[in-house]
Amino acid sequence: MDADRDAVPDDVAALKKALAVERAKGLEIAAELAVARAKASEDEALIAQQKLQIAKLKHQIYGQRSERSSRLIEQLALALEELEADATEDELAAEQAVAKTTTLRGFTRKRAERQTFPEHLPRERVVIDGPKACECCGGNRLRKLGEDVTRTLEVVPRQWKVIETVREKFSCRDCEKISQAAAPFHAVARGWAGPSLLAMIMFEKFGQHQPLNRQAERYALEGVPIALSTMADAVGSVSASLDPLLRLIEAHVMAAERLHADDSVLQKHTERMIE
Repeated sequence: MDADRDAVPDDVAALKKALAVERAKGLEIAAELAVARAKASEDEALIAQQKLQIAKLKHQIYGQRSERSSRLIEQLALALEELEADATEDELAAEQAVAKTTTLRGFTRKRAERQTFPEHLPRERVVIDGPKACECCGGNRLRKLGEDVTRTLEVVPRQWKVIETVREKFSCRDCEKISQAAAPFHAVARGWAGPSLLAMIMFEKFGQHQPLNRQAERYALEGVPIALSTMADAVGSVSASLDPLLRLIEAHVMAAERLHADDSVLQKHTERMIE
């Protein structure tokens, strides 16, 4: 007891420093756990993706008319979309945890599929005006070096388009400093889907109970094929972004003295299991 008391520093500054060190260790441990959870989620999603591909190949070769294999593929696709969405949420949580530390490296998932935009989609070119003066020295003798184009897949009801946001680059003739406007804002970090497309995917999944694989099939019929894993990534990113709002709504609902619930959905699932 006396030894523990002697281990506590008497100086206020030393005590604050010791608390800061302990807090940093706690943040590092939490970040390590978040990264490990994100890696495990990535592995589970990858395994589910391989199982789905194997099932599709077997169905294509051996059982194109088999209703059982079709149901299996649908079940695997549903499992994949949930795992992909969870993996994206865990990845973002790991990034937030790592950002609070100084010793750990960030974690980024390896996406198996790379999204490409169909060439037949119309392009809407939005040009952001370049700077009028050099950001470094204030000189106005700027010359254009090139431009960066950020492509965003957006959707208007029954009309698809790709928005190309152009950011022109200028170089100062006086100091050679390169000036360029800031990159456009995306609702999802590092994402290519526009806010209307994200809202439609989320509403159809959670509001209309439309699985992502069914949505992907409909979009492909409209001439815009979108990978299932890509859509699942978007769902995970939006879910992570809306989590603070969910917590506020949950706290508001749970603060009530009496809660009313509807068990009809649970009853339907039970009846299906009995059948």
